Amino acid sequence: MTSMLGMLKPFWQNKLSRTGVIILGILVLMAIFAPVIAPYSPNNSSFAAMLGPSASHLLGTTQEGQDVFSELIYGSRQSLVVGFAAGFAATFVGLFIGLVSGYLPGLVDDILSYFINVFLVIPGLPLMIILAAYAPVHGSFLIIFVITVTGWAWGARVLRSQVSSLRSRDYVAAARFAGDSMVRIIFREIMPNMISLVAATFLGAAVSAILGAAGLEFLGLGDPSINSWGTMLYWAENSGALLQGQWAWLFAPGFLIAVLGTSLVLINFAVDGMGNPRLRKKG
Repeated sequence: MTSMLGMLKPFWQNKLSRTGVIILGILVLMAIFAPVIAPYSPNNSSFAAMLGPSASHLLGTTQEGQDVFSELIYGSRQSLVVGFAAGFAATFVGLFIGLVSGYLPGLVDDILSYFINVFLVIPGLPLMIILAAYAPVHGSFLIIFVITVTGWAWGARVLRSQVSSLRSRDYVAAARFAGDSMVRIIFREIMPNMISLVAATFLGAAVSAILGAAGLEFLGLGDPSINSWGTMLYWAENSGALLQGQWAWLFAPGFLIAVLGTSLVLINFAVDGMGNPRLRKKG
């Protein structure tokens, strides 16, 4: 428990990171307690269509007569789950390839580095659109898969460089001469010195995943029947929300997507401080 509090302490000491933690905590609580916070069910379409903001409907209603505020609250669940799941998956793939490539110089490193460079050169957004557009089934798992395929390479490149540097350190050489296995050396000697870099890679991947998922859903490449911030933007655009004066329907989900991404960027200041003592003092 004490060690856990010690790990979390930098995130609270840094003012910018503390702000990010508070914002993220509010969004997570909003997703968890959505049935308590939302005044109506997001599937309740018994209201008049395209109403403006009022006391009964804080953000108005949709073209189907659903309460926008309730959709916004419930949509946080899908957006958070997909964003963090895709960020975790991309980080896991990048970490695995980066560890293997950095620790095994020669043919293995050359082959994996080639694939890393290929995926770094391929434009991510067009590849995401192509993969999502031609997939036979649309949904959350497809979005997570597409973002993982297009988002692992950057993290793998950074982590590979760090592993290559740590591999030549004296304590790693001593563990190798002592007969320790590759797996033990990686997880006992190398990984503890990369925690801050892995955390920063995850936060960057999560931000990209959240924006990527919202972008795919906005283009109609997700499942329009699933309630999320991206699909809210999709339906608002298709229904001409701005032309009919329902600006809140279009603005609210876009604003929360930006707020969520900003919170993760702010939290990353503490992660940078963990790896750089001079930044820690400034925070």
